[in-house]
Amino acid sequence: MTGVGIHDLSVATASRVLDLDLLAAYTGVDPDKFRFGLGQERMSVPAPDEDIVTMAAAAALPIIERHGRDDIRAVLFATESGIDQSKSAAVFVHELLGLPRSCRVVEFKHACYGGTAALQAALGLIAREPGARVLVIASDVARYALDSAAEATQGAAAVAMLVSEDPALVEVESAAGVWTADIDDFWRPNDSDTALVDGRLSVDTYLAAALGSWDDYRARGGVDVGEIDFFCHHQPYTRMAVKALRALAVHTGTEIDEARVLPSTAYNRQIGNSYTASLFVSLAAVLDGDTDLAGRRIGLYSYGSGSTGEFLTVVVRPGYRDHSRAAATRAALAERTPIDIATYRQLHAGATRPSAVDVEIPESTPGPFRFRGIAGRARRYART
Repeated sequence: MTGVGIHDLSVATASRVLDLDLLAAYTGVDPDKFRFGLGQERMSVPAPDEDIVTMAAAAALPIIERHGRDDIRAVLFATESGIDQSKSAAVFVHELLGLPRSCRVVEFKHACYGGTAALQAALGLIAREPGARVLVIASDVARYALDSAAEATQGAAAVAMLVSEDPALVEVESAAGVWTADIDDFWRPNDSDTALVDGRLSVDTYLAAALGSWDDYRARGGVDVGEIDFFCHHQPYTRMAVKALRALAVHTGTEIDEARVLPSTAYNRQIGNSYTASLFVSLAAVLDGDTDLAGRRIGLYSYGSGSTGEFLTVVVRPGYRDHSRAAATRAALAERTPIDIATYRQLHAGATRPSAVDVEIPESTPGPFRFRGIAGRARRYART
């Protein structure tokens, strides 16, 4: 085996976008609180016929078109915006993409950490079955109550990753550090359609998990901080990534230039929080930047409230630029339809639909897949 890692990576987001200057004006908040305090400029908002499944399938489709369906032995779908208490969202994506029947499908859940758990599971599957490929998808819609303190950090996105031997983009190194504690910093009860969050506790726990997982990473053979060229952190808002880097610098007694984390924030500033997808959106931003990264090491810090943190590293492969999807990602961000506050609030209010009422959703997304509605208490999807 010549290393295992991410062979291809594709980003998708929702088709609507709200400029946070509009939200600031509506709520009477200084826009600099969003732009500089949070490090956010815009947030993606799903259309009525978009959800985690449509974004996930849209992210995965370019990978299928480039590499084919053969040898995909599993679809591992990470989300904390689950659409069913039993049926895996991966099953819907499997069908929409026409993947082989001989394919495992499963949904992973642990707040924003689920995507990293799915990636680690994929690496293990390939170790047991060399030559297999695994499609890992992280897709979420971050929703908070209207007029809440967290409202400006909402967003929506999906990232699909093809995990394989001899990867074209990045090889995942073997050392990884983890940290877990039972803490009620952020959660969403079964009877709530928006998350609950203790903001101060969440920040403190995020940082505690960052340092705890770093210490475990080093104890398990991970490299020194000076050997890591760039950092990607889970970004509930992009300034959190900078806070984590500063905390690591103090913790290790090392001076770490913020230029080693800022490239990771380029896409998240425009998308908002995307929960499980956030970390991998930041990785896409680093890989799509102007710097030649061949042979460079990137540190990834994944955090999931409740809470678990993991730190791991990847090394960028020579020739990775030949597989870039930077143009497609930037086009997707540029082509979103701007919405006003009234439209945003209407979409927010209509995002949750009772399963007991059959409904046909009019087509409005320009994307390749759409949520058709509910029939017989089951969700229905279609290719546009």
